[in-house]
Amino acid sequence: MSIEVILVLVFIGATLLGYRLISAVPSLLHTPLMSGMNALSGVTLLGMLAVTSLTGSILGKLLGMLGIIAAVINVVAGFGVTNRMLRMFKGGRENGEDGK
Repeated sequence: MSIEVILVLVFIGATLLGYRLISAVPSLLHTPLMSGMNALSGVTLLGMLAVTSLTGSILGKLLGMLGIIAAVINVVAGFGVTNRMLRMFKGGRENGEDGK
């Protein structure tokens, strides 16, 4: 079995396991879980940068750039959503409202 087939099988297994784990999380815990996943997406971004820089083929560089773009979108959007959710928990005065 070639390394590419093994990597694809690991990816599929991780995807199925991740879906199963996330679907079992109660909705109350989604915000802290998302904050942790944003940090993990940052690590994914660094990994994609390293792998893309070492590849020699054009197809590898294109797929690496696609992965980098997807990771950047995930990190930026995840932190934006987390920030928005955390602002909902702040009091009225901290949001610029005087509570009247």
